[in-house]
Parts: sequence; structure tokens; C-alpha cells
Amino acid sequence: MFKQHPKGLYILFFTEMWERFSYYGMRAILSLYMVNALLYDMAHASTIYGYYTGLVYLTPLLGGYIADRYWGNRRSIVFGGLVMAIGQFALAISGQFYTTPAIGHSFFFLGLFLLVFGNGFFKPNISTMVGSLYPEGDRRRDSAFTIFYMGINLGAFLSPLVCGGFGETGNPADFKYGFLAAGIGMLLGVLFFMWGRNKYLVTPEGEGIGLQPAVINKDDVNDERNKPLTKIEKERIAVVFIIAFFVIFFWAAYEQAGISLTFFADKQTDRIIPWLGNYEIPASFFQSINALAIIVFAPLFALIWTKLGNKDREPSSPLKMSIGLLLLSLGYLVIVIGAGKADTGLKVSPLWLTGMYVLHTWGELCLSPIGLSMVSKLAPKKFASLLMGVWFLANAAANWLAGTLSSLYPEGGKATYFLGFAINNLSSFFTIFMIMGAVAALILFLLYRMLVKLMHGVK
Repeated sequence: MFKQHPKGLYILFFTEMWERFSYYGMRAILSLYMVNALLYDMAHASTIYGYYTGLVYLTPLLGGYIADRYWGNRRSIVFGGLVMAIGQFALAISGQFYTTPAIGHSFFFLGLFLLVFGNGFFKPNISTMVGSLYPEGDRRRDSAFTIFYMGINLGAFLSPLVCGGFGETGNPADFKYGFLAAGIGMLLGVLFFMWGRNKYLVTPEGEGIGLQPAVINKDDVNDERNKPLTKIEKERIAVVFIIAFFVIFFWAAYEQAGISLTFFADKQTDRIIPWLGNYEIPASFFQSINALAIIVFAPLFALIWTKLGNKDREPSSPLKMSIGLLLLSLGYLVIVIGAGKADTGLKVSPLWLTGMYVLHTWGELCLSPIGLSMVSKLAPKKFASLLMGVWFLANAAANWLAGTLSSLYPEGGKATYFLGFAINNLSSFFTIFMIMGAVAALILFLLYRMLVKLMHGVK
């Protein structure tokens, strides 16, 4: 399979792998750094985390626009990657001076700003280059994106182990090494991209891709962009907006991985392994479970959908996404039970978190790639980028909501409230996400037949 693809695919594979290494490595220790080094309380750390990850999904709208109109993909990727590397190094400087608030806190927020800004130029451009390596109708495209997705998850799997291993040692002064490792990873990705871009990033005809922005002739009356939307196109667009609304609830619960679930791993999980000389697993390591589970289970899910499709029994995209929300809810049911044990003062087995993350991965495989594929199929060509932007906006809203909800995490016995619901222990806190996922899954299940009709034959 690998030999059948152009070498440019592997330039993009390793570039994206290192970028994801950088992002997820930093994310694995971000909340722990804020709480244990900068001494923010969990609520404040959760709020900052929510704003940061939310903005990460907003800036691609700006970066994508500049790439399309002025810079092209290549220049945007190099610029964005270098800015993100500088952002990681700024966080490392923050970690060096974390006991000096004027320096430590200033470089911390500077680092977050640079990461958000640089990501806007990098994220929307690299994946668009994958398809350009192949001619229209080439059957290799689907497997190319599968290989590219493996690069994403390989980086996401390795980074918490490396950055968490260097940074989360029990000594707050060591967090800087985790951020430094993330910065070096990002720099390696940019350098690898710059090394191979001219020779390997070419069309089947040998022309360089990503060099020039797209040109649109606004005066061409025959241009598809100038034609009014049909009734079918409007109804398909409506489906995108409806599904995007439900996606908010999925990611708001799923993204607790970097905040409240990391707090749970840090404070309430028994991470000592006696048969390894009482080695204590860093809390950040648990964030590798999801990526590893995707690598293991993604081929299985692809096989299931293929076999069901051959029998004309494959679920529709909205139904798959409803199943994804249900699996998310079941994952939180597992952690609610585990949290009930933690509420008695005991530290619980790592298997509770492991089981939850595996269920969440299954839910992600039913929702995330399905949703992206669905948007690309439903969106009229002239609004393809705009509607993908809507999808990013839903993710931005979800990440902001994730931080807001995580700020309700019960700390020090203090009770908080959500819509009148008292949160006075860990079990009641995680119940919010269990109920949210279950209700969203039920409503989407009740609507899916209507949505299928509005999709007008799009599978």
C-alpha cells in the first residue's frame, strides 16, 4: 500500500506527525503546568485551557483565507510552523522562570498567543495538499488520507510519553523540558517540510503544489460561485449546521481529556506499578491511550463499515454520529462509577480511565472522520471552505465549553452548580457529561431519518 503513493505524501505525513507531536505534547502537560507550577486553581486553569483550545479552531479561518488569497499553502505552512515553534520555546522560558511571575506568566501567555496564531496558518493548509498529489478520481485518495491520519495519531501517541516524561517529574522546574521537546518537534517538522517541498510536493504532471493562491474570476458568469443555491443544496447545508450543533456536545465532553480527566488522573488515580519498582505513571501518559486506540481500532471500524456497505446495511452518517455520542456517554458511565469509588477517599485503578478512553475512541471513530467526510460531500463547491469553517467554529465552541464545564470540577470540597444541579463530588461532576452525551445521542437518533431525507442521496 505504501509504495503505491507519491513520496510527497510522506513529506506531509512526517510534517503533520511532528506538528501533532508538538501540539499534543504541550497539551498533555499544559493544565498540570498551570496548577503545579504557576499555581492557578483548577477552575482558572480550565478556563484558560478552554479559551486556548477554542481559539486554536478559530484562527484557521484567518490563515486559510490568507493562504487562498495571497500566500499559498507552502508559505503559510512554513510561517505557521515557525511561529508555533517559537511559541513552544516561549513556554519553555516561562517554565524556566515560573517562580518569577513577571517573566513566567508573561512568557506563558505569549507562548499561547503564538501557538494559536501560528496554528491558524498551519492547520488548514497541510491537509488540503494531500488531495492535490493525485489526479481527479484517483482511487488512492482515500487510502492516502488514511495514511495521513495515521501520522496524526502517531504524533499524538508519542508526544504525551516524551513531553510528559521530560516535563512531569514531580519537580515543577522540569515542565520547561516538556515544552522544549514540543518546540524541537515542531521545528523538525518545518525543517523536514522545507527539505522535501520542492522535490516531492508536485502534481502527477510534475507541477509544484501549494505555491500560488487560488484565483477566482468573479466576472465569469459561468463560474459555479455565481450561481444561486438550489433547494437541495440549501437543505444539505442545513444538515451541516444541525450536525455541527450536536458535535459541540461531543467535543465539549471529549476534550475533558486535557483538563478535568487529567486532574482525575493526577489526584484520584493510583498510578503506582509495584512490579516496575513502584514506578509512578505520569498523569499525562493517559492522553496517549486515545491515539493508540485509534491506530488499533481504525482499521477495524473501516472494515466494519465496508462489510456493512457491501450488504447495503451501512448506517447513515447521522446515525453513526448518534452512535458516537452514545459511546461517549457510556465512557462517562464508566468513569462515573470509578469516580464514586474515588469520592470515598480511595485512589482508583488506571483501568477506569483506560476503559473510558477506549470507549471515547470508538465514539470518535463513529463521529469525527464521518463528520468531516459528510461536510465535504454535502457542501456545494462554492461554499466548501466556508462550511468547513462552520465545522471549525463548532469545534471552537466545544473547546470553550469544555473549559467552562471543567471549571466546575469539585476542588477542596467546594460545591458548584450547573443549571441548578449541585456538583459536590466527582461522581456528580462526570454525570453531567454522561447525561449530555446520552441526551444528544437520543435527539440525534430521533432526527436522523429526517436528516437523511434532507441529504438527498448523500451517504
